Amino acid sequence: MNIMRAGSDRSSRLELASMRIIETRRAPNPRRVRVFLAEKSVPVEFEERDMMEGALAAADIRAMNPWMRVPILVLDDGRTVSESVAICRYFEELYPTPALFGSDAYSRATIEMWNRRIEFGLFQHVAQVVRHSSAKMAAFEQPQIGEWAEANRHKVVPELTRIDAQLATAPFIAGEIFSIADITALVAIDFMKPAKLAVPETLTNIVRWHHAVSQRPSARA
Repeated sequence: MNIMRAGSDRSSRLELASMRIIETRRAPNPRRVRVFLAEKSVPVEFEERDMMEGALAAADIRAMNPWMRVPILVLDDGRTVSESVAICRYFEELYPTPALFGSDAYSRATIEMWNRRIEFGLFQHVAQVVRHSSAKMAAFEQPQIGEWAEANRHKVVPELTRIDAQLATAPFIAGEIFSIADITALVAIDFMKPAKLAVPETLTNIVRWHHAVSQRPSARA
């Protein structure tokens, strides 16, 4: 169980107290939700289910999410929301400040654009390297294809290079304000470690940005 600092509104505290998020703490997508909630100082209970021990194949997990993946938000009335960005959007609606999805039409669109670019570009390539090269992930990828891991490995630096160019123009991924796009990029880059990948030192804008966002208290959530 991991409880973050409670908010000031009593009704919100009571509602949140009956929610829980099912996760595997070591996995990257649950971390995205933890960082997001930490940025908003929203208190939620986390329930650990270890995917590496086969816990996500349990009947109750299958009923909540047939894809058998985490995180899963379980609401106080038993309804569920899966997918990390969808869970973050739910809490953005409840707690709009700070605005991590943007505060006007242009900022929302720009943040959405960069979040998708990073999620379906960098994050996806890194994930495929891990899932198709790590012996620990063999049970999750049948067949596990080493050539596919290498094909994705070669796509990581081009993705990083595009992000580095964007960070030459602003302190954060989507502009002047820290957002969900920065959270996705932070988690993706930190996930490069088990993939035995590293950010080239020549990409100085990413190096600067990564150092800065890693110092935020939410990065340790």
